Amino acid sequence: MKTTQRPYLIRAMHDWMVDNGFTAHLVVSATADGLVVPEGHVRDGKIVLNVSQAATRDLVLGNEEITFETRFDGEPWRLSIPVDAVLGIYARETGQGMIFPDENTPPEDDSPQPPPGAGRPQLKIVK
Repeated sequence: MKTTQRPYLIRAMHDWMVDNGFTAHLVVSATADGLVVPEGHVRDGKIVLNVSQAATRDLVLGNEEITFETRFDGEPWRLSIPVDAVLGIYARETGQGMIFPDENTPPEDDSPQPPPGAGRPQLKIVK
């Protein structure tokens, strides 16, 4: 099975935010299978989660899922987020971050195409 870039990019962005003293937030689709979050905090089918060191305990940014312990309204929660449910990660202080494309949509082929009728390129030696 091929691993997507998403978990690696999430970890890289999270590390960058931690190193710069920013507060990392995940934007998560609340409709994903296997998602464990408090439903009362879901808005418009999404939930925004503070994943800073101060707000989480035992944070694991894995290849398949993100897990951590946190509190909502004083109640302890053990959250489980499938990596594919993460729509983006950003720093609260700057808004800088990354939005992820829907991986179920095939990518568009933006590679340059040779003009019609163009044959094989030819090189010649210039002396």
